[in-house]
Amino acid sequence: MQIRLLPDQLISQIAAGEVVERPASALKELLENSLDAGSTDIQVSLVQGGVKQLRVADNGSGIAQEDLALALTRHATSKIFSLEDLESVVSLGFRGEALASIASVSRTQVSSRAQATKHAWRITSNGSEISDIEPAALDAGTVIEVNDLYFNTPARRKFLKTEGTEFGHCEEAFHRVALSRPDVAFMLQHNGRALSRYAVSAPEKRFAEVLGAEFAAESIAVDEASAGLRLWGIAAKPTYNRNSRDTQYVYVNGRFVRDKLISHAIRQAYQDVLHHDRHPAFVLFLELDPALVDVNVHPSKTEVRFRDGQAIHRFIFHGLHKALATPTGVSNAVTASQAQYNPFSQPATNSNGQSAYPTYQSQINLSASEPANFYQTMFATTPASINDTREFASPVCYAESLEDVATTQEEFPLGFAVAQIHGVYVLAQNKLGLVVVDMHAAHERIMYEKLKDALDHKQVPMQPLLLPISFNADRLEVATVQDTLASNTDSLQRLGFDIAVLSPTTLAVRAVPTMLQHADAVTLARDVLRDLREYGASRALTERRNELLGTMACHAAVRANRNLTVPEMNALLRDMEATERSGQCNHGRPTWFQVSMQDLDKMFMRGK
Repeated sequence: MQIRLLPDQLISQIAAGEVVERPASALKELLENSLDAGSTDIQVSLVQGGVKQLRVADNGSGIAQEDLALALTRHATSKIFSLEDLESVVSLGFRGEALASIASVSRTQVSSRAQATKHAWRITSNGSEISDIEPAALDAGTVIEVNDLYFNTPARRKFLKTEGTEFGHCEEAFHRVALSRPDVAFMLQHNGRALSRYAVSAPEKRFAEVLGAEFAAESIAVDEASAGLRLWGIAAKPTYNRNSRDTQYVYVNGRFVRDKLISHAIRQAYQDVLHHDRHPAFVLFLELDPALVDVNVHPSKTEVRFRDGQAIHRFIFHGLHKALATPTGVSNAVTASQAQYNPFSQPATNSNGQSAYPTYQSQINLSASEPANFYQTMFATTPASINDTREFASPVCYAESLEDVATTQEEFPLGFAVAQIHGVYVLAQNKLGLVVVDMHAAHERIMYEKLKDALDHKQVPMQPLLLPISFNADRLEVATVQDTLASNTDSLQRLGFDIAVLSPTTLAVRAVPTMLQHADAVTLARDVLRDLREYGASRALTERRNELLGTMACHAAVRANRNLTVPEMNALLRDMEATERSGQCNHGRPTWFQVSMQDLDKMFMRGK
């Protein structure tokens, strides 16, 4: 086959595939150009989620008349001029591709008036056709209008989502930029309606305005500097944790990035204060010599490489770890006798790294029939079996002889409950000795398996709420519900939910799965919608099904510090005996341990 040069227009459209994935990508590039121009006031206006029109107006330095044509030309930029400039980029943009790529797949108009000039000028692009430059009426600054995105590449336009979804992504891109520059005023409109206005303010106020007062109140300040590096911003306390990474913002020299090295350092800093299935929230800024970081990794400019990655990792880890270790209102000098009980603390280990107390699970084969539905006892339903105190009472309460106890313990391998510790662990007696159960972990596994079985049979029972629960939702959450309802897949109904759209910013939960009827309906709905949005309904219900059901099960599981009655504790043991994989919770942690009588005797030196 003959090798041929590609036309410039096709080259630009190919480049647009990397740079302009959706309207939000175009918005990001235009906002970064405005910041590079020194703007102090940026106004964004969107129509139909940015697909119909995306308009960015700023008061920056503007573009001279003779440079307007070059502004729509590939590989033309005012940011860098040499290899030395590329190796120490200080601007957000520098590749000279973004505006040309956007113009190649849209009808774009650029109006600009350079500082200290008397007139403004305008140039327009209709895909491959670029007009002559003509006079325009405009104050100092630049206005860029991007109309009918992907009008000349219909196959690409088909991949765009609904208006609500595309606007949600644009709003997120807008917030990322607004968080990075509290010294700049921002305004966002959609379909003629003003939605966000951020005046110039201190960083702490901007963080609270964009991410909410609760996040700001539950965060600690971070500000560490060493060897030419600085890490500053705010990080949420471990108690303010999330089910997802939706509140994680990292900026390197003012540029929003997604970097595995930085993410790993942050996870390590939170490791011993945050449960492993939860995620921290933070807005962090890393500042360093531009020559020490390469931002020319990908056209999207969200990936970076560091000259000395290990040094960066150590600095971020130690800086954040130090901030998180700062005591809040109490002294760090806590004696062992004063220490609070921590349900997530690790057991002591011996020199071989094994647990210091003898435990095992493998010697018991859990199999029992007709489990007492534990979740029903948790939530006030009292089956007949639960009311039978003889069936579920401790064997020491009703057994007429030691033989009766032994026979009963053979039938129920996990034995019978005798006590509860700190609202976290259930102690039970069986024929081998003592059984210690983590009640939340065990119940989570039980609910997880029940949900899997129900979904497999397409019979997740739904419980209508007497009074629907409405809540403020972000654009992506509303769009997810609309997309789900429009797709006719009944994905929410299959999961046992009925969620309605009340307004562009309000959702109402009208029904939840029966097994989860006493969970926090709003938090549960948000988590389910997040999974459906991130992975799509089809994928969430197939390859991501277990993760989704695991999230739902965690909401349904009985919480720590809940005092259980003896019948409730015994009902949990019976359900564990009848549930597959009940030895571990959904996250791989053990749900119970066995301590034999011989081991107890050794602890107390009996027989010596």
